[in-house]
Amino acid sequence: MKSYAIGHTTIQAPIPSGFGPHTTAREALGNRNLEGIVAIVTGGYSGIGLETSRVLAEAGATVIVPARTPDKAKAAVAGIPRLELETLDLMDPDSIDNFADRFLAAGRPLDILINSAGIMAAPLMRDARGYESQFATNHLGHFQLTARLWPALLQAKSARVVAVSSRGHRLGGVDLDDPNFDRRTYDKWKAYGQSKSANVLFAVELDKRGSAQGVRAFAAHPGLVMTDLSRHLSEEETGRPKQINDEQEKPAPDPEADQFKTVEQGAATSVWCATSDQLDGMGGVYCEDVDISEAVPADSEKGTGVRPWAIDPDIAQRLWELSEKLVGVKFTI
Repeated sequence: MKSYAIGHTTIQAPIPSGFGPHTTAREALGNRNLEGIVAIVTGGYSGIGLETSRVLAEAGATVIVPARTPDKAKAAVAGIPRLELETLDLMDPDSIDNFADRFLAAGRPLDILINSAGIMAAPLMRDARGYESQFATNHLGHFQLTARLWPALLQAKSARVVAVSSRGHRLGGVDLDDPNFDRRTYDKWKAYGQSKSANVLFAVELDKRGSAQGVRAFAAHPGLVMTDLSRHLSEEETGRPKQINDEQEKPAPDPEADQFKTVEQGAATSVWCATSDQLDGMGGVYCEDVDISEAVPADSEKGTGVRPWAIDPDIAQRLWELSEKLVGVKFTI
């Protein structure tokens, strides 16, 4: 049964799209020509972000990829057409402002913003403000970035923002009273789950506020993809052995593990959310396996589906207001 937009609200239920977990990003994009489209992909030089950047650029889009160390990212993006490397550190508010100022000064509209960068299950670290690193990087940094780039999103007339989340959101919601673990005992997985729930809630509230002005927002779960995101995990936590290369440890590929996706498949849902005309007039939903996901109960034992605390409109609004306070940026829409 198709999910139709009602006003500016989209039902959290599969369309269905006709795609599935094995769809690749190129297949999700189809034959769309993205010439003239400007996209920003955070984390676009590694893992699913790199594949997302590649597919968009090869379809004709101009893709800006911000990185903490652009020189190190050069080798990864070499040969990708129409790709521009920039400098950005999501844990540094001044770096976010400087990047946004440079982009806005160029006068270009921003058609697509894919907030793909992130960290997972990191040991307790804090930024200069004392904010817990996963919440600061995965949510607050992208919140501030989107707020600062808002004029360029409006200029595009019809823009999309994709918040890359995870099924890890099922590990727990956002503790609005203690999001930075100032009083709670730190747990790396609770912190990760909180940040991924925050990504979904951000898409819910951004779409509610921006849809009337032509900016739609989606949250996307890539699927289980073994990339450098898992660098903090042990073999016991990943369930898969690691192999050593010259630079760092990476999980060894296991083609028999059907639950895991390739990087090409992992980038598919983000690309679909950013470009598909199947989603015209829709937004504010959590997507996975290249379709809108189903909403499931809080006690669901499924690996798929979105939990209620990640799509609760009241929590989304409260998180938005808290985020404005924490980053010191009024998100005026």
